[in-house]
Amino acid sequence: MNATDPAVLAREQWLGLSRRRFLRGLGACIALPAFDSLGAAKVLGAAPDSQLAVTATGAPLRMAFLYFPNGAIQDAWWPSSEGTDFQLNNTLQPLANLRQHIQILGGLDHLNATPGPDGAGDHARANGTFLTGVRMKKSATEIRAGVSIDQVVAGRIGHLTRLPSLELTCDAGHNAGACDSGYSCAYQYNLSWSSPTTPMTPEANPRQVFERLFGAGSPGERARNLERQYQQQRSILDFVLEDAHQMERRLGARDRDKLDQYLTGIRAVEARIQNAERLGLAKEPACDAPPGIPADYAQHVQLMFDMLVLAFQTDSTRVATLLLAHDGSNRSFSEIGISEGHHELSHHFGDAAKIRKVAQIDLWYVKQLAKFLEKLEQTKDVDGQSLLHNSMIVYGGGNADGNAHSHVNLPILLAGRGGGTLTPGRYVRYGSRPASNLFLSLSDRMGLQSLERFGDSSGRLGNV
Repeated sequence: MNATDPAVLAREQWLGLSRRRFLRGLGACIALPAFDSLGAAKVLGAAPDSQLAVTATGAPLRMAFLYFPNGAIQDAWWPSSEGTDFQLNNTLQPLANLRQHIQILGGLDHLNATPGPDGAGDHARANGTFLTGVRMKKSATEIRAGVSIDQVVAGRIGHLTRLPSLELTCDAGHNAGACDSGYSCAYQYNLSWSSPTTPMTPEANPRQVFERLFGAGSPGERARNLERQYQQQRSILDFVLEDAHQMERRLGARDRDKLDQYLTGIRAVEARIQNAERLGLAKEPACDAPPGIPADYAQHVQLMFDMLVLAFQTDSTRVATLLLAHDGSNRSFSEIGISEGHHELSHHFGDAAKIRKVAQIDLWYVKQLAKFLEKLEQTKDVDGQSLLHNSMIVYGGGNADGNAHSHVNLPILLAGRGGGTLTPGRYVRYGSRPASNLFLSLSDRMGLQSLERFGDSSGRLGNV
């Protein structure tokens, strides 16, 4: 196409104006690596007195929630002693070199995941309750859960980053139909909920995640392609919103509710574009985009962890979730010599051989976690601390004992120092407290001290 073609000139003019608009007033170091001489607050454009998702040094404070399925073998999970002298049990041994960065939290429950009047369906309830703390409606068609804690936080701090939150999975699923004993599949395949009826569908393809963060194409092309994508999305959104508002007047109450749920997703895309325009584009990492979803599960898990590290490192988001596998997952682990399905084995009924195999699977997941935490610890943040120091990483599941389908004393650990506000390097037993209390305490550190209750919380969790 001729460079003097009016269409080409118009496109280039738009891209130039768009780039200037993105960067105006932000400075050239928006997404550059940290320079100690500039100071963390200047690099990030964060106001020194801001109380939202920042550490005392002005560096970003991040939170992430990582979910593993089907509970854990209790005797292999819990340390043998409390306090700072705790001895890691077999399952958590891969974290030995990180013990000063983690705290194992005992005695946290999700009572709304128990059967109660609803009967079977513990896997759906475990998954759906984990970050919401509420009892879900048992239905395959009329879903109702609650807003998850990540979305509560993202709703308050999401304007600070290009993406208000990032939802990832290594277990592509679906949101329609029945999956577990009459519960909608939406409960089992989603951790994050923006409203009681709207799950935040996670992305399973690491390439799609990379391109969402940095744009498609080869290095040098990504920023321009991402700007072009935003322009196209903006045009489509304007059309859709205008059409929807015209239609709304002709709809009944039930259809208006459906339209409102749809528009919630549309507005989320619009907010993401606005944030990108205001904050500028992230600096491209010096690596190629992942080719897609690898056949090897361990590679898939590590690629998704890599995407999460990149998202935190470039301050593209400060809130994330990662569903390693849905509760009830029956994945086999031939790479460690286990041909039976995980869920099948978790109902071991005391069979010693099956218990050993489930413990091996639990160990496999913790090995993946350890690699991720090591990457965070090795990556320097804008204030000279590590990304792990300036993060709060919750790793756990909504089932405690997969054989008994219990939901008390959940296997949960918390990694990171929360920018110096947490006290890792210990094993703490809280008796019996709602896991929602922990989430309230973490949201305080993100600047949401005005949040009085969450889920089934009974108060803040002290001594964290």
